[in-house]
Amino acid sequence: MSELRVTPDKYLPFRYAGASGDFNPIHLDPELAKAVGFPSNILHGLYSMAQVARDAVQEAGGDPRKLKRLSVQFRGIGLPEQEIVVSGSVKEERDGRVVLDLVAQQEDRQIIRNAEAELDR
Repeated sequence: MSELRVTPDKYLPFRYAGASGDFNPIHLDPELAKAVGFPSNILHGLYSMAQVARDAVQEAGGDPRKLKRLSVQFRGIGLPEQEIVVSGSVKEERDGRVVLDLVAQQEDRQIIRNAEAELDR
């Protein structure tokens, strides 16, 4: 199975906030994020989930219509300017479908784990 590597730039949280409508200051203001205990402003969790979906779609030959189900467990914070690596393995194959077990991490931190994607083959 292939691996997806993406490094969100420091402006990505601003672009994602505009696209999603989620302007929570922990995503946009590093000083406020630090004041509430984060090391810096953090990525939107749904952005991280989207990277897991991208990896699954890549595994399906690039056709997003083949992604039938996606579930994830958010387990850590994602930070801008640090590479996200999404990797996985085939958990099950049956009846023309495949289930992938996926994880997304930055450095040694898992930000999403126990993710499952079900794809049509």
